[in-house]
Amino acid sequence: MSYDSWQSPLGARYASKEMLSLFSARTRASTWRQLWIWLAESQKELGLDISDEAIKQMEEAKVMSDEDFQVAAVEEKRRRHDVMAHVYAFGQRAPAAEKIIHWGATSCYVTDNADLIFLRDGLSILLPKLAKVIRKLSDFADQYKDLPCLGYTHGQPAQLITVGRRATQWIEMLLMDLRNLRRAKDDLPFRGVKGTTGTQASFLQIFEGNHEKVEELDRLVTKKAGFKKAAIISTQTYNRKIDLDTANPLASFGCTAEHIGTDIRHLAMLKELEEPFEKDQIGSSAMAYKRNPMRSERMCSLGRKLATLNITAGQTFAHQWFERSLDDSAIRRIDLPEMFLLADALLILLDNVSSGLVVYKAVVNQRIQAELPFMATESMIMALVSKGGSRQEAHEHIRVLSHEAGAVVKQEGKANDLVDRVRKEKFFEPIWNELTDDKLLDPSKYIGRAPQQVTRFIAEEVEPAIAPYKDQIADSSTAELNV
Repeated sequence: MSYDSWQSPLGARYASKEMLSLFSARTRASTWRQLWIWLAESQKELGLDISDEAIKQMEEAKVMSDEDFQVAAVEEKRRRHDVMAHVYAFGQRAPAAEKIIHWGATSCYVTDNADLIFLRDGLSILLPKLAKVIRKLSDFADQYKDLPCLGYTHGQPAQLITVGRRATQWIEMLLMDLRNLRRAKDDLPFRGVKGTTGTQASFLQIFEGNHEKVEELDRLVTKKAGFKKAAIISTQTYNRKIDLDTANPLASFGCTAEHIGTDIRHLAMLKELEEPFEKDQIGSSAMAYKRNPMRSERMCSLGRKLATLNITAGQTFAHQWFERSLDDSAIRRIDLPEMFLLADALLILLDNVSSGLVVYKAVVNQRIQAELPFMATESMIMALVSKGGSRQEAHEHIRVLSHEAGAVVKQEGKANDLVDRVRKEKFFEPIWNELTDDKLLDPSKYIGRAPQQVTRFIAEEVEPAIAPYKDQIADSSTAELNV
């Protein structure tokens, strides 16, 4: 690590080694070499004069060495063309293949096909990590499916739900992300072997007008790269709308991460729930008692950034001229890796947080009891009507008494005495015997079907969605944060 030049914190602090390796210069350059090998192999298989020695030397030099990078850097400075610099460096390592490397291809044969490989492999890294987070949150939801807690609408106390039921709301969003990211991966085509403007003219010339061999060349290289299909139509580049279609679900996941992080931060503020806090962790340099939700705050920060990157992907797609223009190059070198590094960092955070959520049951119940008399008023009204009372009159009496009790809580800081007020109000005498704590103020009577919904949701929605990743998510270890 250099301490004398700027480095992206995505690499230094947040993302995993696996994702950083995928978007590294060595992986990029070595993938270019692999693409040149696949092209030469396929051309040879279709009868072109390429020696076994040429293929052998290319294979032996497939992984870029540090010396190769130095050779390519000198050549690029001279030529101002990165692909041709790498063609030159590869030829120095594989002299028997020097004359046939890149035969019939344009630069985008390696740059764009490599990028599509990186998009596919990046999504392949993210999907199991997302499935693992969903599994962990599902375990949490199942554990707390019966624990009542306040619901909040408009930021105000509302009807009770359960702690587990709230977690399923987060899981539902993540399941949408899982679906969207898998769809983006499955929809990725390979650019394949298309030539300078996508017409395959150069390859048709090489194969002396044999259309079948040109199509077979495209099919062979696509198969070697591990793709099921190649685009029939391309320009010099693959369609930049593919980047947008990949960026959109990643940006949407960024929104999910910020939403979940915000919920956890609010619950931590209310002291109902807390993210993991380590034994020696410092919450504040000045206020030693602080237990700041730094993981969730970071989640919000990185999620907010990720949520914006589909904008530039859309602009880059929209601004391409005809069969291509190079104004897409520099921005894609920045944005494509950043999208995946951000998503990867967020999944590390989500895994870490979901592995150690702490629920403070006493505080949760205390907050319920402060509001439960208000929640119980609907039951009071219905009970009175069942005894022959007027619903409208009961509503008016409850409204007046509720406001009085609310004033005591807000203005005097005292406990909610609404039930006591109802017990003293002659109008409610027909139901006084029903205003007992075990009947009226039992929180479990006000959570509806929340536990049953959690159970059904996990069985019908979660389990089938994460089943394809069963072997990859069997490990229950917690993702470690770098900082």
